[in-house]
Amino acid sequence: MTGSEAPPSFRLAYVPGVTPTKWVRIWNERLPDIPLTLVAVTAAEAFGLLRGGGADAGFVRLPVDRTDLSAIPLYTETTVVVVPKDHVVAAVDEVTTEDLADDIVLHPLDDTLEWERLPGKPAFERPATTADAVELVAAGIGVLVVPQSLARLHHRKDLTYRPVTDAPESRVALSWPADETTDMVEDFIGIVRGRTVNSSRGRTPAAARPKAEPAAKTSPKRSGTGGGSRQKSTGGTSGGQGRRGGGAKGGAGGAKGGARRGKPRRRS
Repeated sequence: MTGSEAPPSFRLAYVPGVTPTKWVRIWNERLPDIPLTLVAVTAAEAFGLLRGGGADAGFVRLPVDRTDLSAIPLYTETTVVVVPKDHVVAAVDEVTTEDLADDIVLHPLDDTLEWERLPGKPAFERPATTADAVELVAAGIGVLVVPQSLARLHHRKDLTYRPVTDAPESRVALSWPADETTDMVEDFIGIVRGRTVNSSRGRTPAAARPKAEPAAKTSPKRSGTGGGSRQKSTGGTSGGQGRRGGGAKGGAGGAKGGARRGKPRRRS
């Protein structure tokens, strides 16, 4: 590396609601010499940031234009409705879009849900952002349907939320420029997919790989020498002496038995 070259780094974009903490921690443990920089970006601006080189990869919300961007879907979020704590919805565990028919349902300009038909009654004006819409919910103007992570992000003590079982869902994905699948992008893909350091598809530094030791040469064992102690299972002499010497007189009987075995037998 010459003095004019910048040290390697990895820039990771993420949209509101996504918490990349776990993956960043694993990156820092595995690649401590390559700093990871987080870049917060709105859902609408995320793809332009990736195309313009402002980040190496990013957590985005689907759909993704696959013409020039690659993407790996990661998870699907539960959709919830944000309401004041004294709202009738707060008394139940979950609702449907039909249950919101009599409510003004706010639809911010940065909404990440793809609706075929908006539930409830439309507001007189669309809030600019989800944060603005949450403020209007707190003021009693209407209710707001969002991915659960955004409801948590904009949590207030005077508001609560409940799942909406038939609402569209938001899916989160890891995306990057299709022609910029670098080694560092591959490393991060491995982390997100839960690969271990020693995974065959992971890129492990050479210094971290254990060196294979050559197998030690061993000479074949000879059956005739040094194997006496291993042949007890064949029931040799010691076993025979034990059976013959087991009379009432113990050791004396065993000795006599041994002497008789030493004499040749006479033919009659």
